[in-house]
Amino acid sequence: METETAVQRTADVIPLFVRRRMRTVRVALPPLSRVGTPDYYALGAITLFLAAFGLLMVLSASSVEQSQRVGNPYADFGRQAIAESLGVALMLLVSRLKPAVLLRSAPIVFAGAVVVQLLTVLTPLGLTVNGNRNWIRIAGFTLQPSEFVKLGLVLLIAAVLSRRKAERLGFVGLLPVLLPAALAILVVLLGKDLGTSMIIGLIVLAGLYFSGVRIATLGSLTVLAALVFGLAAASRGSRVDRLAAWSHGCNGDVLGTCWQAQQAIWALANGGLFGVGIGNSVSKWFWLPEADNDFILAVIGEETGLVGLLVLLLLFVALAVVALRIVTASRDRFTRAAVGMALAWLVGQAFANIAVVLGLAPVFGVPLPFVSAGGSSMIANLLAVGAVMALANASKDGRAPSAPPLRHRPAPVRGGSA
Repeated sequence: METETAVQRTADVIPLFVRRRMRTVRVALPPLSRVGTPDYYALGAITLFLAAFGLLMVLSASSVEQSQRVGNPYADFGRQAIAESLGVALMLLVSRLKPAVLLRSAPIVFAGAVVVQLLTVLTPLGLTVNGNRNWIRIAGFTLQPSEFVKLGLVLLIAAVLSRRKAERLGFVGLLPVLLPAALAILVVLLGKDLGTSMIIGLIVLAGLYFSGVRIATLGSLTVLAALVFGLAAASRGSRVDRLAAWSHGCNGDVLGTCWQAQQAIWALANGGLFGVGIGNSVSKWFWLPEADNDFILAVIGEETGLVGLLVLLLLFVALAVVALRIVTASRDRFTRAAVGMALAWLVGQAFANIAVVLGLAPVFGVPLPFVSAGGSSMIANLLAVGAVMALANASKDGRAPSAPPLRHRPAPVRGGSA
C-alpha cells in the first residue's frame, strides 16, 4: 500500500485535451469604390445576367436538336458554358487594364483578326456554313474571326480618332479611319456575310458620330455605305429573295424563303403574355431553323412570353444607358469613340436581331449578343464589355490615354479636310 501511494504521488498527470488558440488570417478587401465606379459594376452586372440567361436559353433551344444529331442534349450547352466561362474571365482581366494599354494594342488586335479572317476565306482552313465562309478550324477548335475583326476595329478607330480633332476633318482627313473600315468590311464580305459587314458599317458610323465628325460628312458616308450594302445585297440571289419576301409580307412563299420568319412569328404568338414555360417550346422541335442562334429570341418569346421579351429588351436599354453615361461623362476622345462604337455594336446588333425576328427587317443573319449560341461571338462581346469597363474607371483614376480632350462641337470650318 505504501508503494502504491508513492507511485501515485510521483506520477505525472497527462491532459487528454489541450486548449490551443486558433490561428486566424485576416483578409482586408478594398472598398467597392476603389475597385470600380458605379458604371463599372452596372456594366458587369447587366452583362453577367444576360450571359447567364442566354446560357439557360441555349440549353433549352438546342437540347432537342443535339439529342437527335449527336445523342447528347447538352453538347451545345457545354461548349457555350466553356466559352462563356473563358469570356467572363477575360472580361474581368481586360477591365483592370489601363486604357493606354488598349490604345497601344489596337493595331495588333486588328491586324491579327484580319489575317485570320483572310485565312478563313482564302485557304482550305475555312469552313462554309449556310453559304457563308466565316469559320476556321484550327487545332480542333472552330473560330469565327469576323467577331474579333469588330473588336479590333473598335480599338483601332478609337486610337486613330483620339489623335485628331474629328470635328474638323473631311473625307481626306478621315482616310486613316475609312481605309481600315473598308478593309474590315471587304474581308468579311469575301466570306459572304452581309449581316456582319453591315454591323461593322454601323460601328464605324457610330465612332465618327461620337468623335464629333460634322453631320454633313457623316450623312454623306451613310449614303455611301447604304449604296455599297445595297449592291452587295443585290449581288446574291438568296438575299434578293429574302428582301422580296419581306417586302411582300411573306404571303405566297410560306414553305420556302419565308419559312424561318413565319415560324418565328408563330412561336411568338404561341408564347402569348407569360409564355409556355422554359423548356416547353414547340418551335424548337425542328420547326424553327437556327433556334439556338440567330432566332433564339423566338424561343425566348414562346417560353417566357411578352413579359420575358420586355425584360430582355429593358436589359439592353439599360446597357445603352450606362454606355451613354460613360460617353457623356468623359472628355477623352479615345473613351468616347470606343464606348460609342461598343454601344453600336452590342446594342445596335441586339435591336437588329430583334427587328429580324419580329419581321420588322429582312433576314440577314446576326446573333443576339450574349444570348445566342456561338463561342466566338460570346468571347468577343465579353471582351468588348471588359474594355468599356476599363474605360469607365479611367476618369476615376485619371488613367485616360494622353490625347487632346474633346471640346464642344465648333461651328463648321470650310475647307477643313486635313
